[in-house]
Amino acid sequence: MSAKVTNQYGNINIDDNVLASIAGLAAMECYGLVGMASKNATDGLVELLKKEHLTKGVKVHSEDDRIVIDLYVVVQFGISISAVASNIIEKVKYTVENITGLKVEKVNVNVQGVRVQK
Repeated sequence: MSAKVTNQYGNINIDDNVLASIAGLAAMECYGLVGMASKNATDGLVELLKKEHLTKGVKVHSEDDRIVIDLYVVVQFGISISAVASNIIEKVKYTVENITGLKVEKVNVNVQGVRVQK
């Protein structure tokens, strides 16, 4: 799927991988976030992803002008999870809307783990 923007000059199609990259990079700028986690943490093992694989921790659902973003993250121990999550939601929503011109309907933050920073 891809998001679609239509104006008087024509159509712009933005692939979901592009939206995932933008969302992942925006989330990584947030305080209290250690990194992105893999989406398939069903076996209880959470893998912290390197910066070049950020999109594996982001899932984007887009239909026409509706975008829903799911983020799978690892947060820093000792910081309020709700404060970090709300900061991530605001930053990702603002960044994606500002760069693409599309409306983000929802940003879901799935905390996959807590890590002590050294």
